[in-house]
Order: sequence, then C-alpha cells, then structure tokens
Amino acid sequence: MNKKKVLIICYYWPPAGGPGVQRWLKFVKYLPEFGIDPIVYCPENPSYPIVDESLISDIPNEIIIIKQPIKEPYALAKLFSKKSTKSISSGVIPKKKKQSFIERLMLYVRGNFFIPDARKNWIKPSVAFLSKYIEEKNIETIITTGPPHSLHLVGLQLQKLNKVKWFADFRDPWTTIGYHKALKLTKSSARKHIALESEVLNSADHIIVTSNHTKQEFETKTEQPITVITNGYDSHSVRVEEKDKNFTLSHIGSLLSERNPLILWQVLSELINENSEFSEAFQLNLIGVVSDDVVSSIEASGLNNHLNIVGYVNHEEAIKYQMKSQALLLIEIDSEDTKAIIPGKLFEYMISETPILAIGPENSDIEQIIKSTNTGSYFKYQDKNQLKEQILKYFELFKNNDLKVNAIGLQPYSRKSLTEKLGNLLLE
Repeated sequence: MNKKKVLIICYYWPPAGGPGVQRWLKFVKYLPEFGIDPIVYCPENPSYPIVDESLISDIPNEIIIIKQPIKEPYALAKLFSKKSTKSISSGVIPKKKKQSFIERLMLYVRGNFFIPDARKNWIKPSVAFLSKYIEEKNIETIITTGPPHSLHLVGLQLQKLNKVKWFADFRDPWTTIGYHKALKLTKSSARKHIALESEVLNSADHIIVTSNHTKQEFETKTEQPITVITNGYDSHSVRVEEKDKNFTLSHIGSLLSERNPLILWQVLSELINENSEFSEAFQLNLIGVVSDDVVSSIEASGLNNHLNIVGYVNHEEAIKYQMKSQALLLIEIDSEDTKAIIPGKLFEYMISETPILAIGPENSDIEQIIKSTNTGSYFKYQDKNQLKEQILKYFELFKNNDLKVNAIGLQPYSRKSLTEKLGNLLLE
C-alpha cells in the first residue's frame, strides 16, 4: 500500500539538543508504521544553542531529509557578546534589573526587528524552494512546528500557493509564552505578533497543541479544529546498576531566571540545619543550563556544600541521571501563562521509576498528569509545609531502601501511541 507523503517543516533537528528536537524526531521514527511517508525539511547551517550528537543515531535511514541554508543574526550578535547571545538564544534571560546594556539592546532588537523571531529570514527562501518541491513530488499535506513560529508563516504561504492541507503544530504557545513578555516589544510590535498569530490560527486546516490549557487558549482565538498530542516517552536501552548512595534530588533541563523556586531552597536549607542525617546524605544535582540568578539564590540559602552543577549532558546521560537519582525535581514558573507548559522531560521522568517532586502553578497540566499516573507529588508555591513534609517522607523511604514509584496509565504517553494518534489525524 502506498503511504501518504507528508512534508514536515522544522527548525530543530539532530544534532540539535534539548526537548524541542525530540518531538518530531520520534514522530518521524514511527510515522511509517501508520501509513505516513514523512519528508523532513530543516536548515543546513543552523545556530543551535545546544548540540547533542547522540540523537543522530535515532534518525531512520530511509527518511528523506532536505536541507537549505539559513541566515541568522546570532553570528553577528556574538561579536557584541558571545555569552549573552548563547544565553538568550537558549531562553535564559536575566531578570530585568540585572540585564546589562548589551542584553537589553539584544532583547529589544530581537523583539522588534525580528518578528516573529530570529529565523524570519528563512521564510522567503524556504517558500520559494518548497513550493517547487511540493509541486514536483505531488505532496498534499504539510506540517509546520514552532517555535520558532516563523515556520508557521512558511506554512501559511505554501497553503496559499500550493493549496496543500496544512497542520500547524505548537510545541509552545506564541504570544503568551513567558519569554515573549521579556522581549521589550513596542506596542506596534506586540500588535504585529498578535496579528500574525491570529492569521496562522485561523488559516491552518488543523492545529496541534501539546497541552489542554493551550487548546483552551487557542479556542478563544480560532474556530479551526484543535487536537492535543502531548510529548511523550520512548523506549531506550539505558541501564544503571544501582541508585545513588546519597539522597540525590536532581533537576534535568534548563533552570531559567524566573524558574527559581525560592520556597524549595528555603525548605532544603531548613532540613539541612534541622536534620543531621539529611544534611549528611543530601545532594542537589542540576543537569543542564542554569541561570546565574538561580545559582545565587541557592548559594544564598547555604546549599553550596550540597550543590552539584553538572551542566548540559547528552540525552543518554540525562536518562542515566534520571534513573540513578533518588527523586527528580520539576519546576515551572508560578503564573497563569505557564499552566499550559508541559516540559518534555516530564514523560521521561515518568518511566524512570524515580519519584517526581514538582512545583508549579495551581491547576496546571503537569499537576493533572502527575496525579493521574501516580508518578510523584505536586506542590504550589504556597505549600511550604507540605513540600517539607513530602521531602522528609521521601528521605525516610530512602533510608529504608523503599523509595520507589508505582506508576499507572503510562501507555497513552508512549511516543508510538502518540504517533498513531497523529497518523490517524493525517489520514482523515
């Protein structure tokens, strides 16, 4: 049986690192099993803030991958400040009061001269190239995935030129995402973002989102069909011989300036001062990009001797840390906007057989998933006493060698199950 050709237009593709690349890498891996022949279009010379060569091995050999050059401003920006450029492109934006003049200038330029984002210069050449490719290969369906949301503008134009069916996949919201508010937008620029978002949402034939809250937000902005397909977990062959000897609480992924749970640092400081056994056994592992603001807060809480900053590691090493740790930390910013954000690491946390300790806003999608799968505990930023009690419970279970998870209902979050849902949608 002939498979249906689907063109997937993405920016993040191996060797890009981080969670953004894994969503479509895994979809592409399994789509052929569900009647879809995926063709990937991505940049030839991208400026990825994080690189993970290990993900290349997950690309199926038979998949067609088309690459075209892209012109990005980050090379020029690095002439002014290499460190600030890398941090901002990674999403680590310093608090407003601590921003240098160069950082303020870069955020202003990024927000007002590169709308919707720094990859806007790829739109025109991509449309020119892909319009011919779609016609030559007789492709009827395309998918764009953002951020960067400029890729949705590629889809918008191809839909008009080639009359293709267009699916717009939003891994994150557009105008309500946290970093969007840090871009120092003029009123005119803010209106442009809203107008472009509206045009995309009301033009795409189908919208795919990663959380129920994003679906609810978009339903107020469009009447086009919207489907939730979350991120998920995939099977892997990583094994660890035993758990850490210390009581390790590990966070894997970026800790941005605003993702700084002062309540947690206070609780840990109190436990260290009040409980000598806890003090002797406890270690805080931070694996990934960590902002200076977060490190300063941890040090100010007197946790220096218990802090282990590992930095960025490849995906396989990240999984090892998940499996070796005694508990896994998941932090989300305490705001209305972040209720829709579900970090990709959550799903890998869920199959690590390691309890999750999550802190975030009330009634978030994260809270619902953790509770329904019995994979950990979730706390609001006001729940200091409850958080302290739970960490102590985990510590007592650790001492008795009985700290484990009895997860339920994980199958719907497997990459294969999620890809089947996507495949059925594409074949409708």
